[in-house]
Amino acid sequence: MVALARVVCGDLAVAEDLAQEAMSKAHQNWERVSCYDKPGAWLRRVTINLAISRRRRFGRELTLLQRMSSDRGTRSNTPDLAAEVAEADSDVWDAVRVLPPKQRAVIALFYQEDLSTRDIAEILGCSVSTATSHLSQARSRLATILNEGAT
Repeated sequence: MVALARVVCGDLAVAEDLAQEAMSKAHQNWERVSCYDKPGAWLRRVTINLAISRRRRFGRELTLLQRMSSDRGTRSNTPDLAAEVAEADSDVWDAVRVLPPKQRAVIALFYQEDLSTRDIAEILGCSVSTATSHLSQARSRLATILNEGAT
């Protein structure tokens, strides 16, 4: 769960917190979750949703802080979102973190968790064709990003 959350949110410490929160939710709801065919899929979905929500919230807070600092005519000392996300092990995972949230999640589930598109669709609550489309779009975008970085 930590590795999955890290791909989506980009920060190891935050990913650890998100994974712990997802596990806590599973524990709190275990009576219901344990009856699912695939409780692990539920846990992955909760982890992804928490990571996406956290990233959106951070983006909104950063935008607000930047507006406030520009209203005052001063530069903000807030961290750059790209700098937080850029804490990657490799150029590929750096590029993955630039993708939209669902595409990041699909890449993480497919390559890191080694899941099929059917399993990914189940985790994300979408059709197999939608999961396949997200994966295809993510691969195309990654190719573009990585080729731009190579030149």
